[in-house]
Amino acid sequence: MTPGAMEPLVARLAGALAARTPRRAERDEPFREAAVALVLRPVAPDDADLLFIRRATRAGDPWSGQIGLPGGRLDPADTSLEDAALRETLEEVGLDLRAHGRVLGELDDLRPRTPALPPIIVRPFVVVVPDAPALTLSDEVAEARWVRVGELLVPAARVETTVQVRDLRMRVTAYRHGDFTIWGMTERILATFEEVWR
Repeated sequence: MTPGAMEPLVARLAGALAARTPRRAERDEPFREAAVALVLRPVAPDDADLLFIRRATRAGDPWSGQIGLPGGRLDPADTSLEDAALRETLEEVGLDLRAHGRVLGELDDLRPRTPALPPIIVRPFVVVVPDAPALTLSDEVAEARWVRVGELLVPAARVETTVQVRDLRMRVTAYRHGDFTIWGMTERILATFEEVWR
C-alpha cells in the first residue's frame, strides 16, 4: 500500500495513541524489562495486517511454542525500550523497522499473571510499515504470520480455552485465528490495542 493511501489509518491510530496515557508498571521488586512490536502493514484505509510469531520450542523458554509478537528483553546496549523492540524484531524476523517502520506510540506496560513466569515488565510499541520484505526467521522463531486485524478483533474470534503452562492447566480468554490461539500477555496487549483500533 502506498504511504499516501495508508495515511488515514496511520493518522487515526497515531491520534488514538496520543490521546491516551499508557499505564506504567510499578517497579517495586527485582524485574527485567522487555519490549514488543505490534507491526502493522496497512492493506486498506480501514484495515491492516498484524505480524505474529510462533516461538520455537526450546527447553528453558517459559514462552516456548506460544504465539506472540516480535520483541524481547532490554539489552545493556539498547538506548531505550523502543530501541529494544526494534532490535529484537530485526533479530527475530529480519524486519528492519528503523529503515521501514514508523513508531506510532506505546501501549500499557504489562507483567505476567502466571506465577511460573519470570518477573518481567513488557512495553508494547505500535509500529506501521508501508509494506514488508520477505521475513528471515531466527532459530528462536518457528513461524511468522501476518493476520488481518479486521478478522481478529471481532467477537467471534474471542474464546475461552484451556492452556497448559508447564504442570499447570489454566482456563484463559484468548483470540483465535486459524490454528493460532493468542492468550496470556499477548492477548492482554491485543485487548488494549483493540480499544485504540476502534
